[in-house]
Amino acid sequence: MQGKWRAIGARVVHVLVLFVFTVLLAFPFYWMLIATFKQNLDMYKTDNNPFLFNLPPTMENLHLLFYETRYVHWLANTALVGVIVVAITLLLAVPAAYALARLTGNWGERLGIAIFLTYLVPPTLLFIPLSRVVADLGLQDTIWSLVVVYPSFTIPFSVWLLMAFFKSIPKELEDAAMVDGLSRFGAFVKMVIPISTSGILTVVIFTFTLVTQDFVYALTFISPEANQMVGVGIPIFLVRGDVYYWSSLMAACLIASLPIALLYNTFLDRFIAGFTVGAVK
Repeated sequence: MQGKWRAIGARVVHVLVLFVFTVLLAFPFYWMLIATFKQNLDMYKTDNNPFLFNLPPTMENLHLLFYETRYVHWLANTALVGVIVVAITLLLAVPAAYALARLTGNWGERLGIAIFLTYLVPPTLLFIPLSRVVADLGLQDTIWSLVVVYPSFTIPFSVWLLMAFFKSIPKELEDAAMVDGLSRFGAFVKMVIPISTSGILTVVIFTFTLVTQDFVYALTFISPEANQMVGVGIPIFLVRGDVYYWSSLMAACLIASLPIALLYNTFLDRFIAGFTVGAVK
């Protein structure tokens, strides 16, 4: 009987912890949704409850966002750059990580750590020399400048992450595949990559998230409004002097963050596996 009550108590604690974390994580989205349709007077009047509609909802904030800014262009630019950078990162990081994990012996791990250390260099130090590279290539004020720059910090981390994942795969599987007639490259493509789906998916999510969150490079290399990324365009063009269009800002953040939140939620198990596989090896 005592064991039964302990089990019930543990279950209650488990549910309460999940409830608290769910509320805390969902609250920003709730606030952004409410603020999207609030009138300005409702937002600024201190006597009003900020978490409820004290005045009727309005669509003016969405009208300002979609018709008086280039918000759709910013989303399209961000998505395009994100997809291209993800493709470049996978194309370079996957074979590099495999080579360092399987073909270079003890030097591979040391070199992998050295590559990872380049990821730790802050963008505030790198954007000055990179601006010269962008200018020499004639890519200033275009989204292609970001396509060139972003892999400089997405590839090092991705290589380091995938190295740990490839090392967790038993080498005997590749040896058996090569005994059956596959080449080293064939075993890599047909055996290693399918097994490494969790790690590769982690790289995709991580890389795309970095692209959407970057501010320094996008602000430095792009000036025209139509070519801005969403992370820069929102604060620049919805904050005019000392006037903050809070409702439109919240609407822009909500629309931009929902796809990423859904992506994380959909592949959460694989995402966690990709980050933790090296730790439990």
